[in-house]
Amino acid sequence: MMSKFSFILYALAALMVAGSALAGEGRSVDANAIIMFSIFVLATLGITYWAAARTKSAKDFYAAGGGITGFQNGLAIAGDYMSAASFLGITGMVYTKGYDGLIYSIGFLVGWPVILFLMSEQLRNLGKYTFADVAAFRFSQKPIRLFSAVAALSVVLFYLIAQMVGAGALIQTLFGLDFMYAVVIVGVLMMAYVMFGGMLATTWVQIVKATLLLAGATFMALGTMYLMDFSFEKLFETAISKHASGDKIMYVGGLVADPISAISLGMALMFGTAGLPHILMRFFTVPDAKEARKSVFYATGFIGYFYILTFIIGFGAIAFVLGNPDYFKDGKLIGGGNMPAIHLAHALGGDLFLGFISAVAFATILAVVSGLTLAGASAISHDVYANVINPNATEQQEIRVSKIATFVLAIIAIILGVVFEKSNVAFLVGLAFTVAASATFPVLIMSMYFRDMTTKGAICGGMLGLVSAVALIILGPGVWKAVLGNPEALFPYSNPALFTMTLAFVAIYVRSKLDNSEQAQAERALFNAQFVRAQTGIGAEGASAH
Repeated sequence: MMSKFSFILYALAALMVAGSALAGEGRSVDANAIIMFSIFVLATLGITYWAAARTKSAKDFYAAGGGITGFQNGLAIAGDYMSAASFLGITGMVYTKGYDGLIYSIGFLVGWPVILFLMSEQLRNLGKYTFADVAAFRFSQKPIRLFSAVAALSVVLFYLIAQMVGAGALIQTLFGLDFMYAVVIVGVLMMAYVMFGGMLATTWVQIVKATLLLAGATFMALGTMYLMDFSFEKLFETAISKHASGDKIMYVGGLVADPISAISLGMALMFGTAGLPHILMRFFTVPDAKEARKSVFYATGFIGYFYILTFIIGFGAIAFVLGNPDYFKDGKLIGGGNMPAIHLAHALGGDLFLGFISAVAFATILAVVSGLTLAGASAISHDVYANVINPNATEQQEIRVSKIATFVLAIIAIILGVVFEKSNVAFLVGLAFTVAASATFPVLIMSMYFRDMTTKGAICGGMLGLVSAVALIILGPGVWKAVLGNPEALFPYSNPALFTMTLAFVAIYVRSKLDNSEQAQAERALFNAQFVRAQTGIGAEGASAH
C-alpha cells in the first residue's frame, strides 16, 4: 500500500493532468475559479494528511475515535445533508418548477424528529461502527450483517450517483472540462480522503465545507433580497414575469400530480433520512448518547436554515439567471438544470464570488462522497469481512479491506456517474431515500421497538423491501423511460416507497410472528437486555443470538 505522502502527490498529479487537458482543449477557464478550487483541494488534502497521522485504530478510522462533540457532529451531519442534491438539485428544482421544488427540502427536513426522538440515543448506546451493529445486537450475526451490507451498499450507490453527476456538471461548467474527466477527478480525490484520513478527515472536511456553504448561501440569499428591496412580493412577481409557466410556479401539484406520488415521495424523504448509512455512522463518532442528541438538535437547526436559503436562491435564479444570455448557449442553460445556483452566484458577485461558490459546491460534493464511500467500505470490511468471512481478523486487516473496498466503490461511482449524466441530482437522491426507507429503516426501527422480531422476520422484510424498491425504481419512469429510453414505464410511479416500505414492515411483522423456533424464542428473550442497554448504555454488551 502506498504511503500517505505519495498518494497525496498522486491526487495532485491528477489535478495537473486535468489542467493539461483543459489547456489541450483550448477551453476558457476562469482564473478565480481555478484559484478557489485549488485552495480548497490543497486545504482538504492537508486535513487528510493531518487526520491520517491520527488514524491508528479501527475506531479512529470508522468513528474518528469517538471524540467529536455534539456541536461539531451536528455541523458535520448538516454538511452531509447539504449535498449536491440540496444546493444544486433543490435550487434547480425551484428554478424549474417553482414552489413545487420545496417538496424535497421539506421531506429531507421532517425526518430529523424521527431520528431525534426515536433513534439517536439507541443508536449511540447499541452500535459501534455501523448500523448493522444495532440490528445484530440480539439477532443472528451473519444473515443480519450480510443483509445490512447489501442494503447499505444499495443506498450508497444511488446516493453516490447523484453526487458524481453534480460534481461532473459543476466542473464541466466551471472549467469546460469533459464530463468524464471531471467525474474521474472527484473519484481520485474521494479515494485520497477516505483511504488515508478515514472518518476523522471526512468529519473535518464536512465541518469546514458546511461553514463555508452556509456563509456563501447566506450571502446569495441576502444579495437576492437586497436587489429585490427585501420584498418577497417583488421577488415572486419578477419570477412569475420571467418564468414560462407564469403564476403556476406559485402553485403545488406540478411535480407530483397525484396523491399517491406525493405520499410516496414524502415517505421516502422522511423515513429514508433515518435509514441512510453515512448519517447513521455519525452517531458513533460522539462519546455518549447526550452528545448524540445534541448532534441531531444542532443538525436540524443548520439544515432547516439552509433549506430556507435554497428557496430564496431558487427564485433568485429565476429572477436573475432565466433569460440572461450570459448563462445560455443555443437556448439551453449552460451546465444543465443543476447549475442555476452557480450562475446566480456570478450574477450577484461576479467572477470572484463565482469562484468561491463553485469551490464550496465542489467541496460539498467531495465531502459527501467521502462519507458515502466510507459508509459503503465499512459495510464491506466491518460487517461482511470482519464479522462473517474472517471473525478473527485484526484491525489492520479490517482497515486494509476497507481501503480496497474504497477503491472499488470509487471506480463503480465513476462509471455510474457517467451513465446518469443527464439526471437531476435531487431526483436521484430521492431514489436513494426510497431504498433506505424500504430496507434499512424498517429493520432498524423494528429491531429497537418490536419485541417479537426475529432474524427470519428481519431478513424477510428487509430483503423484500430492498428488492421491491430497486426493482420498481428501475421499472418506473425515472429509470425505465428517462434513462433506458423505453417509450413507457412498466411501473407508473417514480418513487415506490409507499408500496415497498409498507411491504417491508408487514413482512417483518408476519414472518416474525410465525417464527416459533428455539432461536426465535432466544432472540425475543434478549429484547429486555437490548432495551436496557439502548436506554442506559450499560449491560449486556455484545449480546447476540448466534
